[in-house]
Amino acid sequence: MTIHGGHPFAQPESERDQIRRLRGRLGGAVSLWLTGAGAGRAGLTVSSLMVAGGERGRVLGLIDPDSDLADELAETQVAVIGLLEWPHRELADAFAGVAPAPGGLFAQAEFADTPWGPLPAGVTTWAGVRVEEVREVGWSQLITATVETITIGEEIRPLEHRRGRYR
Repeated sequence: MTIHGGHPFAQPESERDQIRRLRGRLGGAVSLWLTGAGAGRAGLTVSSLMVAGGERGRVLGLIDPDSDLADELAETQVAVIGLLEWPHRELADAFAGVAPAPGGLFAQAEFADTPWGPLPAGVTTWAGVRVEEVREVGWSQLITATVETITIGEEIRPLEHRRGRYR
């Protein structure tokens, strides 16, 4: 067995996607977008998002058009956007598809039902949103969602993502 100083499966620098590298240097809060109820629940870890102020606040997020979340959002038109904390990093990895999820994604934590979708236990800052517009942007869907409710909780150890790592 060999111990590597870097990631053993990393692409050579000359082959890396330059846009992904730029986005990775921006960093940002890690959120979990969730929608649906019962067997129709879906979710995705999203760190490419922004909040726009105005008379009706909006959240804009880039999501994978091939994700279960994209399919379910098209049906429900509502979502919970929860801001994750350090203890949620394994949940973030599971919903990002980079860690195993024995029993399925929704077996990884307890969830409370809201009118906008499931809310993970321990998430204290979240918004309930309604999809206003979906547009293709690059390889992603740009979701523009109107904020219908917000809960702002105590922020102890926010989960942030920068250059492929949590901070």
